[in-house]
Amino acid sequence: MTRFYNYSAGPSMLPLEILKKAASELVCYGSSGMSVMEMSHRSTAFEEIIHQAEASLRKLMEIPNEYAVLFLQGGATTQFSMIPMNLMTKNGKADYIVSGYFAEKAYKEATKFGSARVVATSEDKKHTEVPYVEKNAFDPEADYVHICYNNTIFGTTFDYIPDTGDIPLVADMSSYIMSEPVDVSRFGLIYAGAQKNIGPAGVTIVVVKKDLIGNAPAHVPSMLNYQMHLDHGSMYNTPPCYAIYMAGLVFDWLLANGGLAAIKIQNEKKAKLLYSYLDRSNLFKNSVLPKNRSRMNVTFVTGSPEMDKMFCKEAEDAGLLNLKGHRLVGGMRASIYNAHPLDGVEALISFMEKFEKANG
Repeated sequence: MTRFYNYSAGPSMLPLEILKKAASELVCYGSSGMSVMEMSHRSTAFEEIIHQAEASLRKLMEIPNEYAVLFLQGGATTQFSMIPMNLMTKNGKADYIVSGYFAEKAYKEATKFGSARVVATSEDKKHTEVPYVEKNAFDPEADYVHICYNNTIFGTTFDYIPDTGDIPLVADMSSYIMSEPVDVSRFGLIYAGAQKNIGPAGVTIVVVKKDLIGNAPAHVPSMLNYQMHLDHGSMYNTPPCYAIYMAGLVFDWLLANGGLAAIKIQNEKKAKLLYSYLDRSNLFKNSVLPKNRSRMNVTFVTGSPEMDKMFCKEAEDAGLLNLKGHRLVGGMRASIYNAHPLDGVEALISFMEKFEKANG
């Protein structure tokens, strides 16, 4: 068996021991006599899986009791609509900090449901930094403030949690969740697609303060109503059973290896190593403001689109996969999520050094 290093922004690498465990249980889970992919979501076996997954996630992120944990479908993109449908219900207003592509998508979707306002944007800086917004800049009548905590395309992340006062703060943490400890109580709602740090694509995690939901207008479809999912224990319809099972394995893996404090140290070490090389390189360049550099998604260019293309091709031949940057920005992007090993970063740097020597 040959496994290569995968630097994809998502779906991303999963811990090898988790893949092996899942493989061992693929045909028959425990004494159930069937695969998780075959069992009823109403069965005792699956109820234990989803309840354990929630319990592990609550422990991992230290989620307060006044918050609901929902296992939903539709990816983070569905949340762009679901959030205003459920939360923009008091004054019909919301403030958005646009720090990248997905933050802008979320904002544009919200304009369909009420008065959404861009309170700050980094578009003029080509999203190479994250706007700093003071508390008094937010509309006191806003029903919530929305941020995208980590921007996968541009390789930036928030270096602060905006002080929104009494206004609930909503955060898309798809490419950041569980990479380090976060004070959940600072947020009204956190959501994340699975395919970065949680598990395979298919399940979306929503952590929401219970008193923020239950006010969706009557015309909101049941499948897009948080209260409906809470009332039915995330099983209003058939949930993505196998994705939830895999997520639970990842939660337990993190807990068994020191939790979020420990994974933060590993992530900092990996990112520091790669950024240190980029800062001393004469060929490769990272243009993100240092304080906003993402530890999950490291972007870089050579300055020549032709050389960037050659780099990605030669890297792939060397077993370093999916380093091509997003089509909006070009260049390269190394996504080094929780499961990406330190030796993968070391292998990338070694290859970059050789490439620079040959082409610099």
